[in-house]
Amino acid sequence: MADALSRFRLDYAPVVLRYLAREDEEGLQAAYELGRAALRDGLGLLDVVRVHNELLLEVLATTRDVAQAHDVARSSTTLLIDLVAAYDMSQRGFMDVSRRPAPPGPG
Repeated sequence: MADALSRFRLDYAPVVLRYLAREDEEGLQAAYELGRAALRDGLGLLDVVRVHNELLLEVLATTRDVAQAHDVARSSTTLLIDLVAAYDMSQRGFMDVSRRPAPPGPG
């Protein structure tokens, strides 16, 4: 798991920096795909959010003023939503399956 988490951080850092510079759909798609890969690799939602927040804090430390920090925080929130979308869809799928009535047993 530590290897998967390290790999995720290495893969996500350039996505964050690129998205904060361009704020384009390509960056959102990259975050979504990384979120799906993290889910497949068994990373938990809290791990993914922690990495996002660590990277955000690193970027915020380089901002020039409060207005720029606000813009970075706003943009990173948009990116985070796409990053965790796969987790949300997985949870919704699980909830849908768990709400279905059990099939009748052998009679």
